[in-house]
Amino acid sequence: MADIVDEVTRSRMMSGIRGKNTKPEMLIRRLLHRQGFRFRLHVCHLPGKPDIVFPRYHAIIFVHGCFWHGHNCSLFKLPGTHEDFWREKISRNRSNDQKAIEALLRGGRRVCVVWECAIRGQGKDINGVARRIGEWLRSECTFIEERG
Repeated sequence: MADIVDEVTRSRMMSGIRGKNTKPEMLIRRLLHRQGFRFRLHVCHLPGKPDIVFPRYHAIIFVHGCFWHGHNCSLFKLPGTHEDFWREKISRNRSNDQKAIEALLRGGRRVCVVWECAIRGQGKDINGVARRIGEWLRSECTFIEERG
């Protein structure tokens, strides 16, 4: 299937997509801050450059976009053009995600992955997601994943 916009327009559109301070990430940060949690953002020296870091709790949160990280949900659909490129890119992203999570866990950190589909769309219990993350931060559990 052909793209509905020309190459220049698509390139401009894709270059506007950012990896930091996304709407899902900002929402999670805001809700956790309201619960009294304090954190650091985008710590470069940690594997995977985590979105949110809680030094006090030795905890990390990654907020993953379902498309960019190849989540098996309704928000992910492999593009019809340049399929080989996208398949390889998303596969590489997933591999890098897994390596980063394993390295963090080996290093004594606790990891939470929040998928975009867990908080995006009508009828989502966003406050419930934030509450579960808060409970996880206070617990001893090493890994959780919030999915839609």
